Amino acid sequence: MDTKLADTVFGLRKEDLSGHALEVFEFQYRHNPTYQAYVDLLRVDPAAVRAIHQIPFLPISLFKSKLVQTTIFDPEIIFESSGTTQEMKSRHLVKHISIYQQSFTQAFEKNYGPVDGWCILGLLPSYLEQGHSSLVYMVESLVTKSGHPQSGFYLYEFRRLFEVIQQLEEQGQPTLLIGVTFALLDFAETCQMALRHTLVIETGGMKGRRKELTRPEVHDFLKQKLGVDRIHSEYGMTELLSQAYSKGEGVFLPPPWMQVLVRADDDPSDIRELGGGMINVIDLANIFSCSFIATDDLGRVAGDGSFEVLGRADNSDLRGCNLMLFKDQQ
Repeated sequence: MDTKLADTVFGLRKEDLSGHALEVFEFQYRHNPTYQAYVDLLRVDPAAVRAIHQIPFLPISLFKSKLVQTTIFDPEIIFESSGTTQEMKSRHLVKHISIYQQSFTQAFEKNYGPVDGWCILGLLPSYLEQGHSSLVYMVESLVTKSGHPQSGFYLYEFRRLFEVIQQLEEQGQPTLLIGVTFALLDFAETCQMALRHTLVIETGGMKGRRKELTRPEVHDFLKQKLGVDRIHSEYGMTELLSQAYSKGEGVFLPPPWMQVLVRADDDPSDIRELGGGMINVIDLANIFSCSFIATDDLGRVAGDGSFEVLGRADNSDLRGCNLMLFKDQQ
């Protein structure tokens, strides 16, 4: 059953997601002890779950303290979230790295076409320095798939990156600059440009490096300094194996095997497919971890399935995990 579910994920149509999600829920409830314990503590009867808004979503903070693993396996790779050495980091055990590779490649190509048509430049200094990053793994793989000799990572080498982009612009080479927010801001502040053949994708992430800005403020600054009409964005996280992309204005469109819902801040069981609230993510590529994640992000979902990310909840690490902490004390 697990092989069948994994093999069919990337051929899904949007209208097939709900039925497939219910199959995955049943599978993960039976084979993921942490998820099963959470569902049981909520007193949800799995047999009574007949719609996606009835599925319990696991608080994302539990990836920091619990083993979130569906079936027993030795992981091919373990991804860890960013953070200081004093902070507890999320750990995502990946059974088959090929599933992640297929997920990010198809999501990218649905939005931007074949990878080998691009020169891909990564500006992800903090993630490269800490290691074990799913974002770095993704970008590194896309860099390799692009096959362009100037594709690669550029840590804090802003002058070198500036010169490379200038050369690519002169050649009319389609280029994609993907970077963590604080590094893109630093680069744009140092190296003002007028880009015509380069798309800029920000992945979020200030981590106290700069004054916190809203996404519109970040995009307005980057557009002004880099001479582009719009800034693209990527929405993903350590605990997921799928990404959604925005081609401007902060509106994200997930791939067919991913769906965003919203929940009430004070009631995790109050889940809706439209409107505003805390973001829940269905990620069916996450078949051997947990496909139903309650994030700490605030957002809004539109009728076409697109969504916006409006910010993060305060004290997010404390939300949603009180039941599991209670269980530890029994």
